[in-house]
Amino acid sequence: MSRFLIAVAILGSVALLGGALAFQYLGGLAPCQMCIWQRWPHAIAIVLGLIAFVPAARKPATRLAGLVVLIGAGIAVFHAGVEWNWWEGLTACTATGDMLGGLGAEDLLSTDGPLGVVRCDEAAWVFLGLSMAGWNAIFSLLLSGIWIAASNSDD
Repeated sequence: MSRFLIAVAILGSVALLGGALAFQYLGGLAPCQMCIWQRWPHAIAIVLGLIAFVPAARKPATRLAGLVVLIGAGIAVFHAGVEWNWWEGLTACTATGDMLGGLGAEDLLSTDGPLGVVRCDEAAWVFLGLSMAGWNAIFSLLLSGIWIAASNSDD
């Protein structure tokens, strides 16, 4: 049973990471800094999941993967809260921060390309009242539970 749960958890992280990349590269929604941070736990969990298929590494790898995805859920909750103005976010990517990053007038008037500034305090996409960060928080909490179940399952 643990091998099945590990596979489900890996596929869950692959789906969430793949979805984020699809929104970016196919949907044209550039990620903010906190969006990028939310990707790392899933990438780490995928690697830990592959390691968990080694019987001697199963328990520590699944427990660590559960913790990592739970931390990712925390990042997602924080990001969703910033988007909905429940609390302040990082000054580097919110409306109150230095959005211009020291750019001069010539840079601002340049037509060479976009500035590339993506704000963390604006939800780029919302479905059923939740932003991508909100959905990531929910699915990451579920995946964390699957990882914990896998670590407690005998195979």
